Amino acid sequence: MVNVGDKKITKRKAIAKATMFLGAEIIAHFENKELTTKKGPVFQTAIIAGIQAVKKTSELIPMCHPLLINGVDIDIEIIDNKHIEILCTVAIEGKTGVEMEALTGASIAALTVYDMCKSISQKMVIKEVKLVEKSGGKSDIKNG
Repeated sequence: MVNVGDKKITKRKAIAKATMFLGAEIIAHFENKELTTKKGPVFQTAIIAGIQAVKKTSELIPMCHPLLINGVDIDIEIIDNKHIEILCTVAIEGKTGVEMEALTGASIAALTVYDMCKSISQKMVIKEVKLVEKSGGKSDIKNG
């Protein structure tokens, strides 16, 4: 692991986005921006899974530091009749960034949506997971 002992504590934030193709067949089952399958409410479960993933990132990615996360926010939106978008925002006051935590949270939320909806259709595709924004530390990034 990289030694961050001499770094200053700063406010840091990262936002990651997962874009997912669900297809019209699955989207048609949603009511009031939520779908409940035999496994339970899809988006609510995915949000919880994403939050858990953020907290466990250092256990999954070998060189990540264990961090005391200040906050996690996961939003899932239906963006058209076939796609959803998952945004995972992670905040911390620390010596290292939270990009990996945000990317992990968005990824696991998307995988949870897949798991929850696979009984309806297995044509889903996690199309893209990317870092949208990072602030704090040496550099700020905005990828839109």
